[in-house]
Amino acid sequence: MSSSAMIFSLAGIGLCSIGLFGFMLHTHLIRKLLAFNIMGSGVFLLLVGMAQRSGQADPVPQALVLTGIVVAVSATALALYLIRRWLQLCASTELPEDDYR
Repeated sequence: MSSSAMIFSLAGIGLCSIGLFGFMLHTHLIRKLLAFNIMGSGVFLLLVGMAQRSGQADPVPQALVLTGIVVAVSATALALYLIRRWLQLCASTELPEDDYR
């Protein structure tokens, strides 16, 4: 594995870890959405980092990452709309605590 592929892969693993930690830690919906987007960016970096064949980039995973970015932007816009609607209905941007009784 080349050094640039290793850097992309390690950065992707780091972003996925930070995003997962933020997603589990926060109850605020906007922060959860940001953490989820950071996790998605980490997955994109992993795909780009692992898509190296003998020093040259493979175009298929790059096309998948480009498509994934478009889908992620659309999903983020939908999530922001749903969070805004939740704010209008419940007057809060945090999820209620679960009762496990």
